[in-house]
Amino acid sequence: MASETTGQNPQTASEVGEFGIIATIIKGLGRPPAVSVGPGDDAAVFLVNGSAVTSTDMLVEGVEFRRDWSSAAEVGRKSVAVNVADLEAMGAKPVAMVIGFGIPADLPAEWVREFAKGVRAEADLAGIALVGGDITEADKVTIGVTVIGETGGLDPVLRNGAEPGEIVAVCGRLGWAAAGLAALERGFRSPRAAVDAQRVPSVPYGAGRMAARAGATAMLDVSDGLLADLNHIAQASGVWIDLDSGAFEIPEPVAVVAAAVNKDPLDFVLTGGEDHALAACFPPGELPEGFTAVGVVHAPGQDGPGVTVDGRPHEGHGGWEHFQHGQ
Repeated sequence: MASETTGQNPQTASEVGEFGIIATIIKGLGRPPAVSVGPGDDAAVFLVNGSAVTSTDMLVEGVEFRRDWSSAAEVGRKSVAVNVADLEAMGAKPVAMVIGFGIPADLPAEWVREFAKGVRAEADLAGIALVGGDITEADKVTIGVTVIGETGGLDPVLRNGAEPGEIVAVCGRLGWAAAGLAALERGFRSPRAAVDAQRVPSVPYGAGRMAARAGATAMLDVSDGLLADLNHIAQASGVWIDLDSGAFEIPEPVAVVAAAVNKDPLDFVLTGGEDHALAACFPPGELPEGFTAVGVVHAPGQDGPGVTVDGRPHEGHGGWEHFQHGQ
């Protein structure tokens, strides 16, 4: 899409101005029945069914995304996806979100417009409404998203409810985003499926609600790597989780990248973050649609709560941790 121009030069965010940017973002914005007051007032007003569930996350240029790797629309989509995944992990239904948006004064106005399109596209997929936010000047593109969901009569699914004898299951992709990141870091743009998964996670929208209805006792979204995140459940619940390496299928794009970088593809699956799949514990029995059994919950051994693979500690790093990595 061609950029608006002033003479021969593309307009910048400072030229459009704060209120012009806001007008662009909210133009034609829909308002679901639950929202009585949306953007344009001092605060939004909306209804929730049951208890409200809220979460917030930051995306900072150079850490969670790079503008030379991702389009503005992809950054917009990712901003929504990674946050709504937290609501899914609680078994909540998404309702509303607000976005804090810090941008450099010389950022092209077209980038902002495309970002807004990405936000709307992912919000439609997730079933969540944009009801407000704030814009300010910043040295780098910085995005803060707060999401609100509703329990609708169900108890939220926490991390501390896993019990020995239960089944550990996952829903969604694992290893794709990490493989895509490995490709991008080496200057490649393929396999396209893996690179796209790094730019925009494929969150299994609706699966968290299904898991809650099916009796999930503990659940989270896989943002930092399956081993690292399941360890949060193990520590909170006081249990030992053992995964079966044979239960994981290796997707072709992950296998291709692993071969190119001389890495075990299973390592991408077990330790790669940013896919935002769901991992949950269930009582023995039939799993909800889309979930695959990958392990079992045990009482803690003499080493205490933790996570093993095929009965042994996993060799290698456990997953993503802020302040120790960077893109």
